[in-house]
Amino acid sequence: MKKQVLILLVLCLGFQLHAQKILFIGNSLTYANDLPLILEEIGNNYNKKISTEMICYPNYAIVDHLEEGKVQKKIATENYDYVIIQQGPSSQEEGRKMLIDSGEVLSTLCKKHNTKLGYYMVWPSKRYYFTFDKVIKNHTEAAKMNEALLFPVGKYWKEYNTLKTNTSLYDKDLFHPSKAGSFLAALILFKKLYPTESLQKLPFKKVRFWVAHKKSYIAMVNLIEN
Repeated sequence: MKKQVLILLVLCLGFQLHAQKILFIGNSLTYANDLPLILEEIGNNYNKKISTEMICYPNYAIVDHLEEGKVQKKIATENYDYVIIQQGPSSQEEGRKMLIDSGEVLSTLCKKHNTKLGYYMVWPSKRYYFTFDKVIKNHTEAAKMNEALLFPVGKYWKEYNTLKTNTSLYDKDLFHPSKAGSFLAALILFKKLYPTESLQKLPFKKVRFWVAHKKSYIAMVNLIEN
């Protein structure tokens, strides 16, 4: 019995020490403010080793990456734990179809290489804010259909905007994320990857570079935790 417990402890310790290796595939909504790096920094505060790579180009949809073929080679050879995919808001039927079809291709590939696929749900621009519900619906359905994880950033983004805070998630162009917007996204990603970790343990002084107002930060944490 003692031997079995010891083996279990060793396995658990090995899992904790193992770096989560993540490939981000997307466009400027991911590389703005270097979202993957923010995720790594949050992980550091919890002694979590997160190693990220990013293949993101301006205005790219997932299908554009598939046509180039680079992501397929990376997934087949790099032994990622997670592949997180992102494209534009995808509120219209064409975008929905692209989310589903491209995700199906990557889902099959990820399963073949023991990698978990995840969808990074984004948000619409302020101009097309009225399409938000379709953005959420299409990402949710695509993830379910392709048996993928869903990182529901857009859902929390919309909920945050109903709160009275001093910090905007949008940058000046009213589409790309501000530093706070990218931080919120990274915080949601982290919580999804490590659901048992309490975000309350992350002190405000560690995140002031991204979120200048403490009340806004507390609002983010409470929103995600609840």
